[in-house]
Parts: sequence; C-alpha cells; structure tokens
Amino acid sequence: MRPSRREFVKWVSAGGISVSLSHLASAAGAPFAAHETLPGRGNFNPATTGAGRVDGVAKVTGAKLYASDFRANDVAGWPQSTSHAILVRANDATHVYTGMDLARLGGALKPSVVVTAADLDRIGTQVPEFYAGDLFCPVGKTPLYLGQPVALLIFEKFDAFDQARLALRDGTFVQFGEETGPVVVPDYGAFRFTRVAGPSPDKPDVYSPIQAGWVSPKTVQSAALPVWSPLAKDMPADYAKAAKYGEQIRAELAADDASLLVLDREFETQSVDPMFLEPECGLGWYDGKGGNKGGNLELLLGVQSPYEAAESIAHLLAKARAPYKPAHINAQFAHVGGGFGGRDHTPFILYVALAAVCFPGKPVRLAHDRYQQFQGGIKRHAIKMRSRIGIDRATGKIKAFAADHVLDGGGLAHFSASVAVVAGTGAIGIYDIPKVDVRTVAVHSRGVSAGSMRGYGILQTETALEVLIDEAASELKRDPIEFRRRNALPQNGRTMTGNPYIVSVRTPEILDKLETHPIWQQRAQFKQTSSDRLVGTGVACVTKDYGSGADGSLGRVELGPDGKIAIVCDHVEMGNGIGTALANRVASHLGVIADEVSVARVDSYDVLGLVTSGDPSTMDQKTQDAAEKNPRWVPAISSPTSSSIGAHVGTHSAGEAARVIFRFGLWPAALELWHIPKTDPRAKQWASATWQSGQLIMPGLEPLALPVLAATAHARGFVTGAVAHSFSRWAWSRARFPLFGEQYRADIDALAIRRGNGKFERINRVSVKFPPTDNNRIGTAYTSMCGTLVRVEIERATGALRIAKAYSVFECGTALVPEVVMGQAQGGFAMGVGYALLETLPPFEGGPGNGEWNLGRYLVARGSDLPLRDLEIEMLKPTVPDEAPKGMAEVVMIPIVPALINAIHDATGHRFRALPVTASLLKGVLA
Repeated sequence: MRPSRREFVKWVSAGGISVSLSHLASAAGAPFAAHETLPGRGNFNPATTGAGRVDGVAKVTGAKLYASDFRANDVAGWPQSTSHAILVRANDATHVYTGMDLARLGGALKPSVVVTAADLDRIGTQVPEFYAGDLFCPVGKTPLYLGQPVALLIFEKFDAFDQARLALRDGTFVQFGEETGPVVVPDYGAFRFTRVAGPSPDKPDVYSPIQAGWVSPKTVQSAALPVWSPLAKDMPADYAKAAKYGEQIRAELAADDASLLVLDREFETQSVDPMFLEPECGLGWYDGKGGNKGGNLELLLGVQSPYEAAESIAHLLAKARAPYKPAHINAQFAHVGGGFGGRDHTPFILYVALAAVCFPGKPVRLAHDRYQQFQGGIKRHAIKMRSRIGIDRATGKIKAFAADHVLDGGGLAHFSASVAVVAGTGAIGIYDIPKVDVRTVAVHSRGVSAGSMRGYGILQTETALEVLIDEAASELKRDPIEFRRRNALPQNGRTMTGNPYIVSVRTPEILDKLETHPIWQQRAQFKQTSSDRLVGTGVACVTKDYGSGADGSLGRVELGPDGKIAIVCDHVEMGNGIGTALANRVASHLGVIADEVSVARVDSYDVLGLVTSGDPSTMDQKTQDAAEKNPRWVPAISSPTSSSIGAHVGTHSAGEAARVIFRFGLWPAALELWHIPKTDPRAKQWASATWQSGQLIMPGLEPLALPVLAATAHARGFVTGAVAHSFSRWAWSRARFPLFGEQYRADIDALAIRRGNGKFERINRVSVKFPPTDNNRIGTAYTSMCGTLVRVEIERATGALRIAKAYSVFECGTALVPEVVMGQAQGGFAMGVGYALLETLPPFEGGPGNGEWNLGRYLVARGSDLPLRDLEIEMLKPTVPDEAPKGMAEVVMIPIVPALINAIHDATGHRFRALPVTASLLKGVLA
C-alpha cells in the first residue's frame, strides 16, 4: 500500500499517530517565506530576459535556507536551546561487535543519552521495508557493513558534544571481539535483458523484454553469483526462454567467424562519494507533553523525497511503546544543499527522529561532519563489467552485444536492484543493435552502502561501452564519429528492451556538431608531439533516460485580483533551480513571472482528496482498471526529486493548472473586455493568443494587461486558481473534466478550481486514461543525448594531465531556465573530470567506512583541473516551439568520462580499463 497524504493520515492514525507535512516557510514565518519569492518583476523576469532565479538572492546573501542552517531558536515555537547527537558507526565488519569504550567519555564529556539496538527493542520501533536491516548493530553480532551505526549519543550541551566528537575520531572507541569474516547476504537483485530483432526494422522482434516481461534467474543459495544457465535445475520458464536466446547470442560471438570483428573486454569503475556541499543534517523536537498518550514530534529535514521521509518515520514509530510513540508528527522541509540522488530515501532521517523521541523536551540536532558523511553517506556503485561486441567487418554494422555486470551494493539494499536494471537497459547507449544479451546483478558486500547517484548506473556502463566503441572503430580503421553515426539508433528504432523512444532522438545532429567542431577537425594538427608532452583528442556520445516510470506531480497556482501569481509545488530545490523553472513554465500560460514560489510543499492539495494503492511499478492492468473507477485514485501521488525529473515532471502539474486558469479564467475575461460574444468564431481561438510584456495579444484587438484580466476574472467568478495532479509511466495520464459546459481534456488526472475569491472545489474526472501497466516493461521511453570532445595534454615526465579544450553539445527539449541548464552542464563536466581522473574510495578496509576519510585524502576536481576558459557548451534548440522540457542533469556528465579515456588512448596508445586514470598511472605507462 502506498497511501496518499489523506489516506496516510488515517493509516498512521490507526496506530495512534497523525501526520502533517509542510514546507519550512510555514513555520518560519514571513522572513523565510520572503526568500522564496522573486525580487520583483521590474528587476527579475526570466520569462522574457532569461536571467536570474527564484532562490538566487537568498543563496548568495547567505539567507537561512538549508537544514544545516537552522538551530532550534530559528524555528518559530521551538525552545531556544539546541542539543546535539552523534551517530557512532562500526569501523570493522569482520569481527563481532562487543560494545563501546564509554569510559573515555566521562565527566563533562558524558552523553546525556545513549541509544543502542537494545533500546530500540525496548522502545518497539520497526524498520521500514526499504531500509531492511538493523538500524544499530546489536552487541554480539558482526556488523553488516562498514559504517553501520552501533549507537546514537546525545549531548545536552554543545561543548560536550564538540569535544566528544573529536575524542571519538581515532577509531578505537568501538570495540570488537572474535573474527567471523564478513556477513553473507543474498544478492539484491539479478536480471537478464535479452532482445532478438526481427528480420527487418518493420517486423516484430523475435524476442524482447517488452513482449515477454523482465526475467530473473532462480536464486541458487550455494552460489555467490547467479547461475545464468537456462539449464539450471528448476529455472523459471520465462527466464529459461530469455536465457536460451541469450546463450545463442553469446555462442555467435564466441564462434570463429572471420567476417565478424569480436572484441571481448573488461572494464571496472570505482566507488565515489556524491560530495554534496551540505552534509546530511536534521533537527528534531519531541515535546513529550502527552505522557503515555504521546506528544508532538517536530522535524526539520532536507531531503529529496519529503513524502517518503514522513511515511518512513511514521512507520518507524507506529508501534513504539509509550512514551516514545508520538501522537502527531509534523515534518517540515528545507532546501537541500546538493543531492545528486544521495538524499533520496536516505536512512539518515530515521536517526533524526530517534534522537528526538529519545531525548524528549529538548530539540536535538543530528548533523554529519565530512568524516561522518564519508563513513555513512550513500556511495556510487563500483561495477565490474565484461562486454562482448560483434561487428560486421564489411559493413561496419554492429550485429550483437553481450555483457555481464556485477554491482557492489554495499551493506544495505537501497536502490541497488534499480541501479542494476537501469545500468543494464542503458548498456548499448545510442546504438541500434539487433541482438543483445545483458546479465546484471547487484550484490551485498561489507562496504558502505551504495545507492542512487547522478548517472544511476548508466554512467558506468556507457563509459565501458564508449571506450569499447572507440577501440572497435580503431580496429576496423574507421573514423570514430562515422562509425557511431553508422550504428546510431534512428528516431523510430527499438531500444534493447524492444520499445522506441517517444521523444526526439537527435543523435545525428549531435554527431554532426562533434564532427565539424575545430577540436575534432584539428586533432591531427595538435597531435604532433613535443619532447615533453603528448596530445590526444577523444570523443563520446551517450544517452540517458529521465524519469523513473512511476512519477507523480502536484501543483497549485493562484491568481490574485491584482494579477499577482503564487505557485506551490511538491518538488525540492537542491541546486536544480526548480523554483525558477516553475515560474517560467507558468509564465508561458499566464504572461508574467510569479510573485511567490514555494517548493517542497506536500501540504497544499487536500482538496483533490487523492487516494492510491498498490505499487505503480509492478501492478497489473486489471488492478489498475479496477482502482481507477474511483475518481480520486491515482497510481502514485508524489515523487522524490530525482531521476532528472525536475523540469519534466516537477513543473508539469503547475503548468497544467496555469493552463486551466488561462482557458477558463483569463480567456473569458479577455472575451468580455474585447466584447466578443461566445458565438463569435474568435471565441474559440484561445490557442492563437500570445503574451508580450505581460499583455495578452490577439491580432486586431487591444492588448490586455494581466492585472486587468485578473480583476475581471475575479469580478465575474471565472477561474482564478487551480490544483492539479499528474502521473507519468513513460507517458502522461490523461483525463476529461466537466468544466462550464464542455469536456476539458488534459494531461492530468485530478483537478480542483477556484472561482473568483471562492474556495477550491474538486472537479471529479468523468474518464481517465492512465498509461498502461505494460509500460513497466519499458526500460525507458524518455531520453536525452549528449556528445563531448576533449583535447588533453600529458606531461611525459610526470603523467600530469591538462584538459586543453573541451566541447559538449546536448539537447533538452525546451529549456525552462537556460542559465540553470548551462550551469548543470558545467557542473556535470566537473563531476565527470573528477570521476575519470581523481576520485576513488577503497571498497572495504582502508575505505571510508573506517571514519578516517575527509577531503585531505579524497580528491575532487578543482578549478585548476578544468578548462575554465576553454570549455564550450552548446544546447540544441527545441525541435518544435512547444517541445516539452527534458531531463538533462545526468546526461551532461556521462560522456565526459569516456571522452577523456579515449583522449588518453589517443595521446599515449594505452587503453585504460579501470577508473580513475590518475597521474601516477599515466606516469607508469609513459615510463
């Protein structure tokens, strides 16, 4: 069951807890709310100038916006003093945990409260399914993974906390006994994706996942990795069929066929940290005034998934014993100082709640420092990959591809199975390959937990692919860009799961841009080597999906009688400029930029009365058909701000709400002011109207300013506000609503409107079309493309690498805020450089789980590592003026990595097959 907010309140109330969720502005009052608004239309209008962003002034002037900015005395109604908590984590996962050396925290350093696994048993907490495992390692057990929490220490006074934090850093506070070796846990998920195309592109596939469904092998307990053979005992029939075709593909690649060039290569990527600027932080205050009846639990959090956070905390405490079980939970959400996926479904929130309920009456702050963030924060998956590719020597066409992926998921499952799926279904990148077989598994290890992170598996698998493609072009003596063009998936071609993309596919344009760019045209000229340095040029072209296949969006737009606009949205600001994107998308319908934008709001849509049930990613069509008969039912209500869905999903419902206000509020007001009767043919030409400088324009008619239209709409009781919900499963939900004598159709599934200054009223849909559940078999239908060129210079003596010039070209549909889009591309370039050349975390002992890692040991890209004045980024214009915005924040990082590896090969003649390629490795090759 995935309850709506209303149903969720009832659900947790049954266990004695009610829940409310809000944006922090509602608690902090006007000063904080003012930071969420625009400086004024006179000085700020992205809709017409493309400059500025909603949160810009607040951020650069140091306003309190992030969870880490706040203490108890910053939040209205809270006590003035703040206590502090420390999560103590295990730095060993091969010996029995025997306890802590609490004696060293005597006197002034003694914690006020110590919370352990035994206390959780006494309290009666229950771990949400997503976080399955011990929240604290019990005494007498071997920790499940390095960095697993063993206790929570709470200090009433800051000085005691601060000194204790430093005293615990030497790594000897947590004590261990006999050696057991690491804990053995079944893998997190194993999948096989096999496709055999038909005899021609217009013929059905012989076999594909979209036809037959996704398959997994039967778990064999005695094997560390899955047994992929279709002949294994008791293998499921659907898996055996896929495996039969898959093994045939592998046999063809293994055959001695002189007409095929077959390359069989391994590639390995490393574990890295998301390195968001703001480590995880939260505040909690449990007033405890209710005694055995429970009190109020107030929380202030910064996460990518507010809805899930509140749901998980309520589940954690739903069966807690008095007095630890709150009667009410109020969760407030601040901005996020960098997410990159690492704050989506983070277990950190559970410990914030525990700190509060275990120290009632005192607000408690739990905040990671950088050491603790390295030790406990979610990491990128290290992946070992083996890829085989077969290419017809005569035509240069790729005939078959097979791959095996093993992902190190670390200690908790998190999103490891999902990352494995995305990595697998994205493993053939931009290419049209008729025969594909990919086997992928995410395994448990004693390493720090891995999970969601920018690039989400495709960064790793497409890096391996693009390096392989370059080698294949070299072996065939073909131009690398021409070889890519020859094999690129066309607009209506089928992906490896058997479905076509339903958005524009612009690979040919991107390859043309790369081919004609001076970096590529001048590569031979610059390759002339000197005595002290080598020069090389590299290219890569990739694709990355956006959306999760089960995304919900909520939006609310209100228009005042003076023309002022307020927007509310459920998605989160985490450096993605979502507030400004919202303002611009709404401005396209209402003519001017908003006066107030509030994000991370999950408390403003009750009028819709939404309910939900089941898992939208796994439900069958019969279940969905039955559920949708309830006009308030939707497959999912709210989504984390992840999967690059900010522009595509996060702004969608607000944009559709604004469209309703225009169509049924401003347009009838305009007709009245123009004295055009409903019988006039012009009355139906609303789509022809345009906005210019805040005025509604129709040829031959007087321009009308928004304040005049708004005043008329309010006076006449036309629509002045709308609340909308939408759902995407590789296509938008679509419904009809009875409005003012017509059946209004829109890409939404729930709607409420306000007339004049009245109250909002729900408009029950009369029909709805949710995307079919068979779409769950699609690997992806939404995609963006990006290509990159880099020229590198490598010093022969030292191996030091300098990026002399770089060029990236990408497409993102309609860019809602071009400056933010370009900023994402620049940031993606920097992250790609760090991943390719600098960043790495040892997986086990000696790695971040020992609590000794900080930026003194972990190298990230700095300005000196980047071509600050020689980086050119080009964004393709939309294919049509009204093309929907695409998600692009991940794709702009991905080609940087293989382009650099390919450039290094061009310079040195050596192909590196593991990341990162450091200066010391280069020096060794050149010695």
